[in-house]
Amino acid sequence: MPKDNDATARRSSRRDAKPYSTDKAGAVARMLEDDEEIVNVIDGKELEKAAEANRHASEEQEEEEVDESKPSFGEISAKDVNGGKIEFRRVAVPSHRFTPLKEKWMEIYDPIVKHMKLQVRMNLKTKSVELRTSEYTEDISALQKSADFVKAFILGFEVQDAIALLRLDDLYIDTFEIKDVKPLHGDHLSRAIGRIAGKGGKTKFAIENSTRTRIVLADSKIHLLGSFSNIKIARDAVCDLILGTPPGKVYTKLRTIASRLKERF
Repeated sequence: MPKDNDATARRSSRRDAKPYSTDKAGAVARMLEDDEEIVNVIDGKELEKAAEANRHASEEQEEEEVDESKPSFGEISAKDVNGGKIEFRRVAVPSHRFTPLKEKWMEIYDPIVKHMKLQVRMNLKTKSVELRTSEYTEDISALQKSADFVKAFILGFEVQDAIALLRLDDLYIDTFEIKDVKPLHGDHLSRAIGRIAGKGGKTKFAIENSTRTRIVLADSKIHLLGSFSNIKIARDAVCDLILGTPPGKVYTKLRTIASRLKERF
């Protein structure tokens, strides 16, 4: 049968055939050579990276050796600033502020002792709040900040507003009298105070919100709490009211200033 002869011929040819021809064997050899070249290239790149890392490490060591030759100064604690001496501050308390101080004492005591790590007490003989540093005080400016915080409360600011003096560095308190701007007496002085406060405190709140400050009216004295630039803006507005400027003009000026402050931020 011709079909059987063809099948036997195919089987014999398969047995006689070699597993790979010379062309295929050459291609496989070339692939192996290429792989070896790629491996050699990769090994060369890794060696270059290792050499560069060693070079950087040696340069850093040289820099450290140079830095070691310079004098190094460690961080100074608040206790070591004055040679281990204890610093002391005293804030006088007027008689009309005794009751508010007694009611808010724990709100004043906690941030000073827990956060600023100072010692504080109320001295009834001298009628003053006494502050001093301790061995646990870390911040050099803690004593001055705490004294400003207590003073702000004594002047009439709320504890929530005065406590910002402990957290921020660029806050200040400015105090001036109406007589410093214009010598007024009697009803004229009362009307000037009324212009600053406004109906129900409306004008005072408008100045505070637009300039991001806090204002306390204590008789003929005016206390301002805020940053340096904001205090200047609020002081100019208060002075305009003292000199007799209508509140409407002051509102317009404050509106433009508030828009400028928003653009800054």
